[in-house]
Amino acid sequence: MPRSFIKRIATIAASLALAYSAGAAAAPSHPAFKVQVTGQGAPVILIPGLASSGEVWDGTVAHYCGSRQCHVVTLAGFAGVPAIEGPLLPAVEQQLSDYIAANKFDHPIIIGHSLGGFVGMKLAADHPDQVGRLVIVDTLPALAAVQMPSITGAQMKEMAAGLRTRMESMDAETKRANQMKTLQSMITKQEDIDRAAAWGKQSDPATVTNAMVEMMSEDMRSEVGRIKAPTLVLGSWIAYKDYGSKPMFEQMYKSQYQQLPNVKVELADNARHFIMYDDPAWMYDRIDNFLK
Repeated sequence: MPRSFIKRIATIAASLALAYSAGAAAAPSHPAFKVQVTGQGAPVILIPGLASSGEVWDGTVAHYCGSRQCHVVTLAGFAGVPAIEGPLLPAVEQQLSDYIAANKFDHPIIIGHSLGGFVGMKLAADHPDQVGRLVIVDTLPALAAVQMPSITGAQMKEMAAGLRTRMESMDAETKRANQMKTLQSMITKQEDIDRAAAWGKQSDPATVTNAMVEMMSEDMRSEVGRIKAPTLVLGSWIAYKDYGSKPMFEQMYKSQYQQLPNVKVELADNARHFIMYDDPAWMYDRIDNFLK
């Protein structure tokens, strides 16, 4: 084989190696979450809630990812994904924005549950030109204001600090018992409760506490006014029927989202907090109509 040919092949190989290494260096990293990509077509980003795996969206992916490409994230510190240093929610928000830009997504659909819905809300408010449509599954702009709508920012931070103290003072057995009790109020079927509990056991306790405190400390009620994306909010109320009627809970949801100009709020009758488990048909029907 001529030496000139060998030299030419070596030059091409070196050039390719440099190109790939340059591309890898240029690609933004996202240690605040891992991503599972499924399907082809217009992008959909799905964000799970506190201490949950992206697997919570398996049924949603099966429903939507024939004609769309789903990017299912699991946040750092949850369900076995390594934790990161520093506040989680701002890191996830910024890295999701970078991920959208790096992949040149054209106004993707964002679907988030609970804490994931709060992250989606912040992403759409802080980067309004990046998000096409937003689906928020059972969360609110100001969780701390549910019982006291007039609560101030300082009072929210004080309440969140108290929550941190309570969570950090619990021993492991008490935490497990509280987790199971909480999940039983949020999910109906035992197999789904067990699945979510397993994710909780794989989650970093400090990350779970810090993320919950971060969310409880924030008031997004006025910030949602910066969201440009049409937004669908799907809520639940049946687990709290002893505390009020459906119209009362609907009014509470709508009042928290009143600054969001293009929002539709609907509450499920037969689903607890994990609507994708308790009544997926209802959830898909509402999202289908919204996307049309």
